Amino acid sequence: MSVKPRILIVTPEATYLPEDMGPGTNYSAKCGGLADVSAALISALFDLRCDVHVALPDYKSIYNGYSTLKHNRELAKIRNRLDEERIHLAADRAFLYMESVYSGYSDKDLKVSLAFQREVINNIIPRVEPDIIHCNDWMTGLIPAMARQYEIPCLFTIHNIHTMTSTLAEIEDRGIDAASFWQWLFFKQPPHSYEESWSTNRVDFLASGIFSAHYVNTVSPTFLKEIVENRHPFVPSDLQTELAHKYEAGCATGILNAPEPEFNPAVDHMIRHNFGPKNHRAMKRENKAFLQKTVDLELNPEAPLFFWPSRLDPVQKGCQLLAGSMYDMISRHWDSGIQIISVADGQYQKHFHDIVRFHGLGKRISVWGFNENLSHQAFAASDFVLMPSSFEPCGLPQMIGPIYGSLPIVFDTGGLHDTVRSLKAENDSGNGFLFNVHDLSGLNWAVDRAMDFFALDPDEKERQIKRIMIESVLEFNHSRCAEGYINLYEKMLKRPFLV
Repeated sequence: MSVKPRILIVTPEATYLPEDMGPGTNYSAKCGGLADVSAALISALFDLRCDVHVALPDYKSIYNGYSTLKHNRELAKIRNRLDEERIHLAADRAFLYMESVYSGYSDKDLKVSLAFQREVINNIIPRVEPDIIHCNDWMTGLIPAMARQYEIPCLFTIHNIHTMTSTLAEIEDRGIDAASFWQWLFFKQPPHSYEESWSTNRVDFLASGIFSAHYVNTVSPTFLKEIVENRHPFVPSDLQTELAHKYEAGCATGILNAPEPEFNPAVDHMIRHNFGPKNHRAMKRENKAFLQKTVDLELNPEAPLFFWPSRLDPVQKGCQLLAGSMYDMISRHWDSGIQIISVADGQYQKHFHDIVRFHGLGKRISVWGFNENLSHQAFAASDFVLMPSSFEPCGLPQMIGPIYGSLPIVFDTGGLHDTVRSLKAENDSGNGFLFNVHDLSGLNWAVDRAMDFFALDPDEKERQIKRIMIESVLEFNHSRCAEGYINLYEKMLKRPFLV
């Protein structure tokens, strides 16, 4: 009888774990999209009966509920347990009193990363004896070098282009025997010897993961291509070069993330009125009216409603474009009753509030900090999702929106390019609206195209949205995401992964 390959997924974040995996399933540590994706992949692999294990830092204050409500919401109840422990918590005092996965202080984050990787390398990997290791982002960037030295196939997934550096001296001072695999690390300067590099030549964690892993993936094919073609000046040249080398060697690919199964208007317990493709027209109106009453917008279920779901980050998310076009957007389409709601945290929230107050648009524009329940309701109530990101490694709102019948308006980049296709109602094709020049004119053009669609014959518009909702559920799901990773595992192992 064939033995299933054993995989160890190493991640600093996860929102939830399958309840049958063991007594650690009530643990949750989330900062951003990495947590959602890690949890989703682990869950999908477990559902496929893969021999999957996960290594996480033991963030006791987060796991025990002493942290924020955001973390506490994500705790799952302990239910059935397997005999074999599959959740491996790396213990260190560095994790004990952290209130979030990342502290915001580079020295502390580096200390946490080294402590986590020490426990994985010294204790968890020897205990699990995995056939393949799957690492995620810079906080796990040293582990692929160890895996390469000991000939354990290793996949390194890049969710975010963020990295940190350390010296061999600092790494070894934290209890990691870097001398045994130093030649597989990526140094800021070409290393001539271990001794010469020990105290001054810094090791780049993310570049080390890319350099030493057997295979690398980003979370969208187009974002990988953009990095390889050097289209993003914010990507450090070392990372760009190493990823390009991996790509040219046939050892890099892109695998799209997928939204959580809870993002389904038919079963979403956070929305006022559940609905599906067949009754979306009536229920969208009901959900819109409920949201308008909740946030004190003008009560008009027939009004086109635009939803901003992403953090208000001008470097990536393009919120400065919305700030620049907000008044003009409302003015141009005033007679339609157009409305905008933002449910997001970030520095531009004050700018949005100032615009609303200055122009007296409180009944047309509503600006809120992030609230999970309100965000779900906004997906259910809105007609369009605004995502004018200047770059996007993957993105999830542009996939969630169409599932709820809310069509995305996006800049044509990265994961947005891979998931949004220009809507052509006459051909029964497409699911959203893309613009190609990242400026106010580009965003305004896309908004105008969305308004043209909104003004279609109601029956034709209903038919198109029904089509898009059905197609989106089939396209944006965890099974496809897991299938992509399983194909990679099989390629690396040179044997079937599902036995």
